[in-house]
Amino acid sequence: MKGVDGRKLPSFMMNILNRSLLLVVISFAAFLLVCGCSTLENPSKKANDAIVQANKSISEHNKLVERAHSEYADVRKSLDSGGDPSKEVKRIGDIKSIFQKARGDLSNARDALNSVQDMDVNPKVKKYARLLSSAIDDQLAAESKEIEFYGLLQKDPTLRHNRDQAQKILSQVSQGYESATATYRKAQKLANANPKLITTPKVKGKQTPASGK
Repeated sequence: MKGVDGRKLPSFMMNILNRSLLLVVISFAAFLLVCGCSTLENPSKKANDAIVQANKSISEHNKLVERAHSEYADVRKSLDSGGDPSKEVKRIGDIKSIFQKARGDLSNARDALNSVQDMDVNPKVKKYARLLSSAIDDQLAAESKEIEFYGLLQKDPTLRHNRDQAQKILSQVSQGYESATATYRKAQKLANANPKLITTPKVKGKQTPASGK
């Protein structure tokens, strides 16, 4: 994508987008092990159900984010090849709307995880859910800045007048995703250290949503 002055727009945006998708894919590849009693009132089962619900919300979030990022890649390709910027304004607005909807699903996942704090379960289980919830907060903040970038791009598709501001926003997006990554890793470390409480099934080549046991 080039501005009217011939300079390319921030090239690291695609790396940021790719990183954000990876985060949400790996973040919930873990579920609580439900031991003993199988009644609906079992606190461990309730906690597991909360994470299952979070996983469902994350799945919906991922689909929308993938769609938004795919649309952005198309817009970028069009403008890189000399397309009319004014014709891409609506598409950029659509990308922003899709992302806002995705954030609603991410917020639902956070709410589901927060509910674990009120349950009578092992403190480590609560800590695990709390870490994931904290990571989501970081990711929501990063995604909010990403939406701000799309808003800026909507007003100025070539960033002729807002290049410096765009660079600043994208830097904040990157920092936010890095913070989320660090917290996700803490949650994964806790899960790995407590296999009798939390299981993290893996499939060769990639991590996939797990099932409660």
